Amino acid sequence: MTQPIDFSQRKNFPGVEGNQFDIILKVAAKIQNIPAPLYAIILFLWATLITWANWPVTLTILSFFVTDWILLGLLPRFKISYGPAKPPALILTLLRSVGLLLPRPLILPAQLVGTALVLYGFYIEPHRVRVTHQKLYSDKIHSDQPIRILHLGDLHIERETRREAELQKLVTDLAPDLILFSGDVLNLSYLKDPDAWQAARNVLRQWQAPFGVYLVTGSPAVDLPEIMPDLLKDLPLTWLKDRRVTIDIRGDELDVIGLTCTHLPHEDLPRLKKLAGRPSGHHTILLYHSPDLAPDAAGLAIDMQLSGHTHGGQVRLPGIGAIVTGSLYGREFQTGEYRLNNLLLYITRGIGMEGAGAPRVRFLCPPEIILWELSTLKK
Repeated sequence: MTQPIDFSQRKNFPGVEGNQFDIILKVAAKIQNIPAPLYAIILFLWATLITWANWPVTLTILSFFVTDWILLGLLPRFKISYGPAKPPALILTLLRSVGLLLPRPLILPAQLVGTALVLYGFYIEPHRVRVTHQKLYSDKIHSDQPIRILHLGDLHIERETRREAELQKLVTDLAPDLILFSGDVLNLSYLKDPDAWQAARNVLRQWQAPFGVYLVTGSPAVDLPEIMPDLLKDLPLTWLKDRRVTIDIRGDELDVIGLTCTHLPHEDLPRLKKLAGRPSGHHTILLYHSPDLAPDAAGLAIDMQLSGHTHGGQVRLPGIGAIVTGSLYGREFQTGEYRLNNLLLYITRGIGMEGAGAPRVRFLCPPEIILWELSTLKK
């Protein structure tokens, strides 16, 4: 089991302004502001430098650099995603440059494979929303009919795209008893954009479940406290702001604790302890944006924690997993199910992507929603 860590002396935290990721995004914004002619010159000079002005090779690798830039620039035109093209194109430029270290016969095939991966990672996988089916048996559930809970997280909406249409179809077809959303409604690029607000409201308004839709906000830098009240106003859902509710589902009572995430576990834990209280005999679910509170929650009267935030890393490598996670515990918490004492933690890969200069890419980490079936533990 992962032991709780005291982060009270830490200076930088994921999900808040000023952290390392935030600094990278600010650098990406400066890259995006480079005028297109100057950016093209930079690509040309870099291609010339790394190929030692071997002009056939220079022009070949330059064509791949430019193709990536064009492909990423076309994403908004095709209504796939709406991020800047230059920062992720520059990352791809550096990755393609490493490919020049391969034996010469392998260089061109490797670059062609790279283009195929760009098409898949930016154009295809981000729209392949998967349903993960999970079952949990509990002696706190008594009905013979399973309770079906749909967990969603990290919508990060820019505009309504094919992904959001597919998401809504899945939510409708699954017909859950209860919907729980673990935060991050908006996209960093469109926090104060009226069209993004309307798109978010359109999506949230369509989520329906007979026993309710419950939501917590996500990272303070994403779900801005000054925005969320207006964004969620009059929608058919319940915003849990440090609240505990009891939901009666066909005679079984669930307790759902919705805790606002600050990404500072040492500040959020005291509020959680007040809400968790003593065991109620009900199956108790903590809805909290980040997984980083789970080691502490494992010592409380909580059965499940449903979280997101990590996006599963968005890019995962075979045998390695996520490259980065945005968790205080590093790669310890990536995605999926974790057992910590009597607590079951599940981290969703999420639906959308962060925004700002972060690449709108997914690889081996498709969008995910989770349908839980809670059933009685037959003795």
